[in-house]
Amino acid sequence: MGHYQYECPNWEDKANFAEYEEEEELLLMAHTHEEENSVKKVWFLDSGCSNHMCGHKDWFFDLNEQIRVAVKLGNDSRLITAGKGSVKLEIDGIVQVISDVYYIPDLKNNLLSIGQLQEKGFTMIFKGNICKVYHNERGLILQSKMSSNRMFIVMAKILIVSCFKASTEDLAHLWHCRYGHLGHKGLQMMTNKKMVRGIPKLSQPSKICSDCLKGKQHRETFPNQSSWRASQKLELIHVEICGPIRPESHNKKRYFISFIDDYSRKTWVSLLAEKSAALESFKNFKALVEKESGCLIKCLRTDRGGVFTSKEFEEFCRSNGIK
Repeated sequence: MGHYQYECPNWEDKANFAEYEEEEELLLMAHTHEEENSVKKVWFLDSGCSNHMCGHKDWFFDLNEQIRVAVKLGNDSRLITAGKGSVKLEIDGIVQVISDVYYIPDLKNNLLSIGQLQEKGFTMIFKGNICKVYHNERGLILQSKMSSNRMFIVMAKILIVSCFKASTEDLAHLWHCRYGHLGHKGLQMMTNKKMVRGIPKLSQPSKICSDCLKGKQHRETFPNQSSWRASQKLELIHVEICGPIRPESHNKKRYFISFIDDYSRKTWVSLLAEKSAALESFKNFKALVEKESGCLIKCLRTDRGGVFTSKEFEEFCRSNGIK
């Protein structure tokens, strides 16, 4: 790539890379020594880049910062993306929305993946020293002339998506909050007796304070004992699944299921690799406790999660007389 060098950011937390190895993206990126003001508007058409990438968070809209993907640089080093979203560009007076763009903090160059554009249905034509990008319905949407260092550069204006909000200030509510949600009569007394300097004459607040409503709500007391308890073993079993839990166990178990006998309060816990193993775990538990106690399970109490309301689980309970 001539006199260009590969960008290699300093990424110290290498322990995070193992989690994203299966979703690794490739980034072959040339580093240029241009001024910051001009680089911000420059995009490179890159055939070696597997995904659109940008290093400016304020250019994005609909940015999902939960997406983390490992990106491999040209020198085999790796870093983790900080999100995925869309960028709105104005190219030759035409507004284009570029979707599925990875956000990589401190990335110096903005990259448009030729492969990703082709996946979106665009047609790329390289003829002479010009690259043209066509849309099936809109025709030619952009073109780029090859630079002296054999790179295709697209100059684009960044359109920042903003939202404007109009609001009015309620002074009565403002002073109500400033004085620890003091009532309107208390604020009036402070004004009339000139107890506070600078407080204006306040009228009745125009809105109800939701925080005061929540703070004054009363909760019913919890009963000291339940209205009904089982009178014999296995008459009622409480079942609950918890997970996924990280880190997982050495045997790759990420969930556990608990069985609590309402009569004796005895508890059994089993580890599960997946939620789908809950029915098999319950069958083993049923065979164990019924043989040990000489009683039959009569009723289950669950949170009615998808595992317990499945057709297989309900059919098993029905065939064994369990409610």
